[in-house]
Amino acid sequence: MSIGLIILIVTLVGGAYMAWNIGANDVANAMGTSVGSGALTLAQAVVLAGVFEFAGAVLVGSHVTDTVRGKIIEVAMFQPTGPLGANGPMLLALGMVSALFAAGIWLHFSTWLSLPVSTTHSIVGAIVGVGLVTLGTHGVDWGTVGNITASWIISPILGAVIAFGTFVLIRRRILETEDPVGATRRTAPYLIFAVITLLFLSFIYKALKNVVAAPSFVLALAMAVPIGGVGGLITRWGVHRTEPQVADPYKYVERVFGRLQVITALYVAFAHGANDVANAIGPLAAVANLATEGFAQVATRAPVPLWVLALGGAGIVMGLATYGYRVIRTVGGAITEITPTRGFSAEFGAATTVLIASRMGLPISTTHTLVGAVIGVGFAHGMGALNFRVIRNIVNSWIATVPAGAILAAGIFVMLRSLVI
Repeated sequence: MSIGLIILIVTLVGGAYMAWNIGANDVANAMGTSVGSGALTLAQAVVLAGVFEFAGAVLVGSHVTDTVRGKIIEVAMFQPTGPLGANGPMLLALGMVSALFAAGIWLHFSTWLSLPVSTTHSIVGAIVGVGLVTLGTHGVDWGTVGNITASWIISPILGAVIAFGTFVLIRRRILETEDPVGATRRTAPYLIFAVITLLFLSFIYKALKNVVAAPSFVLALAMAVPIGGVGGLITRWGVHRTEPQVADPYKYVERVFGRLQVITALYVAFAHGANDVANAIGPLAAVANLATEGFAQVATRAPVPLWVLALGGAGIVMGLATYGYRVIRTVGGAITEITPTRGFSAEFGAATTVLIASRMGLPISTTHTLVGAVIGVGFAHGMGALNFRVIRNIVNSWIATVPAGAILAAGIFVMLRSLVI
């Protein structure tokens, strides 16, 4: 068996392992609020998230990906004509293998501790470690690394502010009124309009962009508003035709918001599969492309076969199903108590934040945004509603993610390099 085939097989294992950990950590924290609020059982979350994650990954996943995600390191320096010489392409392949296993190990460790961390930051940190070992400080794009560091602050604050405002609005317009049922019926159509409009825009700019060029924001809005309007009209017709089947009006309110929360949760799963599957398959696609070229040439872009997308999607689903319960438990109740109204506010706030930040070109982390949104919802009930010990542990894990990934990847890379070259 040739060394090239061995490296490719090891990379496949690393890609599958990384995808499994993405499902166990990233998807789990996205579904945590729905499970914590009771809108979905754990089994329902696993099944629904599995279907929508897999569909997002395979249907609109990144069919063409940068060989090095985020362009963290200078790919041109790995060309045979670069400073690394003829070994450059092989060193890049070993670097991508090291990055996959390092990021996967860190995610696995974080999930074992029940801590939600960013999978993107994990793989970026790992690639930084490879860049430092092979090329030194000049081979790393420190501007991109700086943007990632900034997202530690930007993402959770934006998510917290929007989720806080959303829940306060729901509390004042519905929960604190004399007739919560009537207020829900009046407000629900407008909420559905806002949710569907937002999710359609997010679908265009966060998922569909992997397949076709995104239209201008004005054109996208012109398409989204009518679709949201139809959803609002259908909701208005539906809520006025059905009578509450519960004696407690607040149970009716929470039941309605539980259904709204399921809609946002399914979108999050689909968009996540479309975008974050690249964290597992990006390095895998790079190595597959290098192997095709006989490790003699480095391409800046690499096509991703459908079977690779399917491997990533399947790994994500398996990770959620087998190990995701640990992070779900943290996001769904350890930070603050979650009800359907609170969970909807958090998910709506996170989705809105991601869309706004994406359109403004701000660095963003979906994981950090959602956790920040959960904190914002808890803060709406006062400082006593938040578990600051859990929040401290989560923040510490965020700070440690990039350097931990870098150290692990550097160590694995040095070991592999000594064995192969």
